[in-house]
Amino acid sequence: MLNLRNKLATDFCGMQFDTPLVLLSGCVGFGEEYTRVKGFSNRDAGAVCLKGTTLEPRLGNPPHRIAETYLGMLNSIGLQNPGARRVVDEYLPELDFAETRFIANVCGSTIEEYAEVTRIFHDSPIDAIEVNISCPNIKEGGVSFGNYPEMSAQVVSACRNETDKPIITKLSPNQTDIVENARRCIDAGSDALAVINTVTGMAVDLDTREPVIGTNQGGLSGPAIKPVALLRTWQVYQVCRDRNIPIIGQGGITTANDALEFLLAGASAIGVGTALFYDPLVCQKINAGIVQYLDKHGIDSVTDLVGTLNVKT
Repeated sequence: MLNLRNKLATDFCGMQFDTPLVLLSGCVGFGEEYTRVKGFSNRDAGAVCLKGTTLEPRLGNPPHRIAETYLGMLNSIGLQNPGARRVVDEYLPELDFAETRFIANVCGSTIEEYAEVTRIFHDSPIDAIEVNISCPNIKEGGVSFGNYPEMSAQVVSACRNETDKPIITKLSPNQTDIVENARRCIDAGSDALAVINTVTGMAVDLDTREPVIGTNQGGLSGPAIKPVALLRTWQVYQVCRDRNIPIIGQGGITTANDALEFLLAGASAIGVGTALFYDPLVCQKINAGIVQYLDKHGIDSVTDLVGTLNVKT
């Protein structure tokens, strides 16, 4: 076990991760959800991203909120959460910060709300802050902050002004130029990037001739989006590598081979999400598979793999 941990240990924005795996926001509640599963341990992940949190409590979207698709899942939860102050006062004290790192996921409908939620989490034991810029901007008619580099940068800058904790900006794939967005977010003060958020999609009920999801569309996750996420990770890495900006690569990762591909493409950490719903112990398998690959190739540390993809010219 010690040898395994030594090989998997990762420094991410000054945070020491026991493994490069990160449990993704929306997939593990507020950090306690999977602890009820026999055999599960937060120690199998280097960090846990808490559920998306807004300033005030939100009930979320009308049903249906989730629909299974071929090799994936659509969701439109609508950021149901109890509000930032309650999370800090009631949920964080129940977490074991000696077991793993915990990352808050900050959401808002205005730039001011992002800043206020960040301020609340700054005054808490949380280790880092993930900025979810895929939220709709109510002042601009509901367009997503994350689809426009200038608005993304404004959100990051506002959050940066409220904390000195590491900021990880979660990039949307539903935009014209993710590389330019990444560059703008880094310039605005982001310490790291998470690549990618879900891809917009739809499912249809043939009997009712209506969309299955209550809001008509949702975010697609799971193996179906892995090739998209892998390419976006490699593209964003071209901006990040010379500026020492680490990436959490995420999107459809279910096996050690998936994780290894993202590491080669430039990710320093690996986000695991949808796979947890059908295999809560998947991280143990991914960790073991990564170590097996390292041993096979005589590599001492997982960090030695990052960005070593041999690209054809």
